[in-house]
This record gives sequence, C-alpha cells and structure tokens, in this order.
Amino acid sequence: MTHSAPTPPTYGTHAWDPTLYAANASFVPALGNAVLTLLAPQPGEHILDLGCGDGVLTQKLAQSGATVLGIDPDHAMIASARAKGLNAHPGDARTLTFTQEFDAVFTNAALHWVGSPHIVTAGVLAALKPGGRYIGEFGGHANIAAIRTALRAVLGAHGFRTDPPETSYYPTAEIFRAVLESGGFHVDTCEIIPRPTPLPTGMAAWLETFRGGFIDSAGVPSSQHQQIIDEVVALLRPILADEHGNWTADYVRIRFAARKPAE
Repeated sequence: MTHSAPTPPTYGTHAWDPTLYAANASFVPALGNAVLTLLAPQPGEHILDLGCGDGVLTQKLAQSGATVLGIDPDHAMIASARAKGLNAHPGDARTLTFTQEFDAVFTNAALHWVGSPHIVTAGVLAALKPGGRYIGEFGGHANIAAIRTALRAVLGAHGFRTDPPETSYYPTAEIFRAVLESGGFHVDTCEIIPRPTPLPTGMAAWLETFRGGFIDSAGVPSSQHQQIIDEVVALLRPILADEHGNWTADYVRIRFAARKPAE
C-alpha cells in the first residue's frame, strides 16, 4: 500500500534588508563554513546555491572554481549578490524547474524559512545529475526556542496574534532524514547540532532583523513595534545575556549530506 506525503504547511515570506542583514547577521555566513567544508566544492562543478541571500557564501563557492548559480526569493538580496559579481536570480525553492543540471545543491540557513520540505526535496532531486550531492544546514527542532517563546508571550500579553503566518520549519533530524529518503535520496548524515551563537549587535538588533516581519504580521502597529522588541529583550535578558550584556542566541541546526543515486 502506498501513502501520499502529507500536505505541507504554508510558510510565510520574510522581506529582507541587505544592509540590516550585513550589520546584524554576518555570523550566519561565517558559521556556514562548516557546511561549506562538508560540500567540498571542486573546480568545474556546477553548483546551485539554494537561498543564496546576499551571496557571501556564494562567493566562496565561486572562489573554489565551481560554476555557481544562486537563487533567492528576495529581490533586494539578489541585487546585493549581483553587486558582488555573482550569477544570482530570483527564485523559489518550492518551484524549481531544473533537470539534471547540477553536480551539487548547497543551502545554508534557508530551508527553515521555506518549509514545504517534500516539494523542495523533489525539486532538488530533479535538479541534480545522477550521483549529485545535496548538502545543507538550517534551523532544527528547538531552534531559538527561548526567543520564540518570549516573543509569543509578549505578543499575547498585548492581545496580538501569537501565530502569524511566518512560523518557521524546524524539524527533528529523524523527520528530515525521512523526508530526504522518501524523496529518493541516500542520506550520508543528518544530525542535530546545538550551536549557541553570540549576537555581536545584541538581541534587539537580532529581533529587528529576523523577526521584524513576524511582529508586523502579528498585527502590531508601527507605533508599538519598538515596545514589543524592548519587552522581549527584557524577558530574555536573564536567560540569554551575561553579566556584561553579551547576548547568545539558542540556535539549534540540522546539518545534512545526501546523494542522488547514480543511474
């Protein structure tokens, strides 16, 4: 008996500000070096960077001698990537149309924003040549749990929505491994990696960069936006800030390496 995959949930979009991202989220591509090493790009390979953002890691892929295409749904981020001289185009990971064009598909810190894991996996499988690699890292189960709980608590206390549509996809390693395997991949590794992450510009800047859209979609008027952030910061300070005011986010990642079977 065959079972169809469950209908994936719909995830919201997030409008990015490349300047804000560069100022407050430079740690994201910096911490992507480990998964870049796992990919081990080779000169002459054709690689798709899925959710390339502003192209900082895409540049490193290109410097390996690989031919790289970056796609991202955010036009401002694509403009930033192109300004770096990269081949980058607007595109949605849920609507890939490539057929056996790439030796590898790489993705960092993107899949948790996309959701629809079965759809994305099918598109990636089709995009890869036989034997091609699918390597990536994204938010895993319990990622930023304290931050998410505090934000919902503050929104709820003010009567705003606590479940706006930008809820992210944070699966367990077992669940995501099953997605990959049911999608036709051989999985070499898929593991949860707790990764407490220092926030050099603080929690308020992180919230503005990564959850500003979430706050807006919860129905918070612009006149109360800063108040919500300030109250979340106050709630989190005893948990995620040290006595010197240095902040650490409770990040948890999934890092995976999978292969399309050779034909």
